[in-house]
Amino acid sequence: MPVNTVEWTGSALKMIDQTLLPTELKYIECSDVETVAEAIEVLRVRGAPAIGVAAAWGVVIGAMNGSDTTVGAKEAIARLRTTRPTAVNLFWAMDRMGGVVSSVLSKEDLLDRLTAEAREIDNEDRRTCRAIGRNGAELLSDGMTVLTHCNAGGLATADYGTALGVIYFAVEQGMSISVFADETRPLLQGARLTAWELQAGGIPVTVLCDNAAPSLMREGLIDAVIVGADRIASNGDAANKIGTYGVALATKAHNIPMYVAAPMSTVDMAISSGDEIPIEERDAHEVSEGFGRRTVPEGVAVRNPAFDVTPADLISGIITEHGVARHPFVADLADWASRIG
Repeated sequence: MPVNTVEWTGSALKMIDQTLLPTELKYIECSDVETVAEAIEVLRVRGAPAIGVAAAWGVVIGAMNGSDTTVGAKEAIARLRTTRPTAVNLFWAMDRMGGVVSSVLSKEDLLDRLTAEAREIDNEDRRTCRAIGRNGAELLSDGMTVLTHCNAGGLATADYGTALGVIYFAVEQGMSISVFADETRPLLQGARLTAWELQAGGIPVTVLCDNAAPSLMREGLIDAVIVGADRIASNGDAANKIGTYGVALATKAHNIPMYVAAPMSTVDMAISSGDEIPIEERDAHEVSEGFGRRTVPEGVAVRNPAFDVTPADLISGIITEHGVARHPFVADLADWASRIG
């Protein structure tokens, strides 16, 4: 990544406002909890790992600003938990920050401990992304063309990305890799964000309309699909940006490998299948008046689910920091989850 997506300044959280990309690179500084929460809700910061990192620093801000450090931290955790329901990294990070609040008896020490925990969550994500990239790159070979859906790159994490991290690592190892990026309606995270960061990184990228990928698969122009995830059930069912399920069905029809790249913090071992993953329904105006222009007649109903679930049997492998999980996914995922408690 040419720039830092999320950065702690010592007194505020500095982030790229991703709603303005690709035409404007602008940073915002969040110095209160509500600004952090709003940034998550309206997708100024997005991507499951980046949301978790941002929320962790949001708790630090709440503790700093509260008249009582403990109360400020608890109120921040409660507010940030309400921002987005699907990305499990958010709740994982809030559980960790809440654990610090519960374990530290001295209010004088609490802010230092919260800051240390947020910094560790941030640094862990950076290390994890590099490990995912290294493990996933072993699945690629020189000259391959990879399709990705939505944005699972540096803009979605603290540093390197998950799905795009695999591509970055492969390129660093000397492979020539080209990317097709689905535009990812209705907010165009693939067209606006994935294409922006791949271009900045010097990696050949071509944007596709969301419904174009199956025909390119039929022509033999796509060698593999790699996507991220916002929550993965213990059986390997994976929730990712809406449209991923359709891509997965197309890979099955054309015998193309479909990989999901995500940290173990995205795996929710408490749920047995994707049926238990809550799917966020976003404002209809994102579809009917996307980017300020009405494209749906007044009075027509709109559905706007932000995610869908790809069943485990359509997934060739789940790339994590510990390795590549294979069918049956639950064995590998349970083993790796036990190592991190």
